[in-house]
Amino acid sequence: MKVTIDEDRCAGHGVCCSTCPEVFDLNDDGYAVVRVPVIPAEHEERVHAAVRNCPERAITAE
Repeated sequence: MKVTIDEDRCAGHGVCCSTCPEVFDLNDDGYAVVRVPVIPAEHEERVHAAVRNCPERAITAE
């Protein structure tokens, strides 16, 4: 699984970071970034939860 964040849509709410801190983090400007290039299987369920719960719908998972 690969995850991307649309930098133009992210508003820095941090929901993804609280849902799956192993995968998401906030950069110095307070916007979400993906910490790992390929998501380990054990984190996939929480990544999907982050996608569903992103207020700006800025996260996509493939």
